Amino acid sequence: MADRGKQWQLGDNMEQFFWELADAIRFSGKAIREMFRKPFEWIELGRQCYFVGSKSLGLIGITAFIMGLVLTMQTRPVMLELGADAWLPGVIMVAVLREIGPVITALIFAGKVGSGIGAELGSMRVTDQIDAMEVSGINPMKYLVSTRVLATTLMVPVLVLYADGIAMLGSFMGMNIGGNISFDLYLYQALDQIWFFDFIPATIKTFFFGFAIGIVGCYKGYYARGGTQGVGVAANTAVVISSVVIFILDLIAVQITELLI
Repeated sequence: MADRGKQWQLGDNMEQFFWELADAIRFSGKAIREMFRKPFEWIELGRQCYFVGSKSLGLIGITAFIMGLVLTMQTRPVMLELGADAWLPGVIMVAVLREIGPVITALIFAGKVGSGIGAELGSMRVTDQIDAMEVSGINPMKYLVSTRVLATTLMVPVLVLYADGIAMLGSFMGMNIGGNISFDLYLYQALDQIWFFDFIPATIKTFFFGFAIGIVGCYKGYYARGGTQGVGVAANTAVVISSVVIFILDLIAVQITELLI
């Protein structure tokens, strides 16, 4: 009987998962549709772009600098043993540009911004502010959800490029800790190994990362229940689900890129 009860519980959980997945897809469709309907909320979109971009700028910059520095210091001894130290800047930049930069930046963004969106909309839901907007004739799906999703979609690629540049500075410093190389030579060696399929696919997938972070945060916050405890649950689950979705999207992007090359 205990095993049968576990099977029923597992079946219920799976059914609930697929129902919530379908509801999230429907929610995403409504958010996308509202993005293209007039009137456009340009002022709110600009405010959200500034807010979500500046909120994680410092943490992403520090993380990217340390990432480039540590990765260079850890890789340099191996490259020296192989006599390929001249390839080190190119190897670091390809790794950062193609994989490490986009994923780490998206995860930090999900932790800072995704949780903030979930908590903000969750707080508005449990205090009936969203219901008040609907009663007063304001479309909360357009004003609250679409602007935030579009802002995260646009700002994550910008933050990834910013992180890549900061990581390059950290890598340059790591090169000069154990040696002496000019910035011009380092820049030449780094950029010499970068090709079209290193930059374009890595940039394209960051748009999907940003969209996923915005949708998950908005969805969890928009349907939050249970007072202040529900707000905390919304913020926490927004980060967890966003992180998992980022890894899934990254895996899909890698497979597609391998097929195209």
